[in-house]
Amino acid sequence: MDINYVSSLLKEFKAGDLSLDEALEKLKVLPYEDLEFAKLDHHRLLRQGFAEVVFCQGKTVEQVLTIIDRLAQYNRSILATRASKEMYTAVKNVVPDAQYHGLPKLITIERQKPPTDGERFILVMSAGTSDIPVAEEAAITAEMMGNKVKRVYDVGVAGIHRLLDQRRLIEKANVLIVVAGMEGALASVVGGMAAQPVIAVPTSVGYGANFGGLSALLSMLNSCAAGIGVVNIDNGFGAGRLASIINHMR
Repeated sequence: MDINYVSSLLKEFKAGDLSLDEALEKLKVLPYEDLEFAKLDHHRLLRQGFAEVVFCQGKTVEQVLTIIDRLAQYNRSILATRASKEMYTAVKNVVPDAQYHGLPKLITIERQKPPTDGERFILVMSAGTSDIPVAEEAAITAEMMGNKVKRVYDVGVAGIHRLLDQRRLIEKANVLIVVAGMEGALASVVGGMAAQPVIAVPTSVGYGANFGGLSALLSMLNSCAAGIGVVNIDNGFGAGRLASIINHMR
């Protein structure tokens, strides 16, 4: 339910093509829709530029199905994170244009691609191949929100020549998302190379002393490179959303 939807609705009412009761029926879900187990924020697209994103972890298959089905009634683009294949199968039966991205565990519905700025792009980088699921969550989130995205994966500091080969691409990016587990050193190195904002994403990838991503998180928070912001462990969605906001600023 974006500004175009509301404008069209008001024009139909003004022209007499829509009765007052019909207009009120369509507008009554504008603030939110109460499903008892969830209150859907149909106003999110109008207010923030993208529909409410569904965090599927901890929800039942039926709850996810109901939420996505209702959101799809009013929005062209839907994003659901931490979704299982079972959840996707149920959604697909009701919303045929839903797609599943197995690596980042995302369900997406994209009925109309948003306009993108071809001159500005977000660069998503991963330290290792094991970090790609989180990196893809960030990349697809940013793409769904109307951004041109480029990817460079497996360029961690254990073979720093691989990273140095990407210097020109790093310089051209408008925003960078750096995804790393283990000790999370890649964010500091990229932060020292780039003049643009760097969004660091620690992942839970690593052996025991990684503490499920805590070591990478602390390394990124303690980076001596300026211009680095850090999101939560494995939070590719949060990084993609933040990068999108920055990339759209003028």
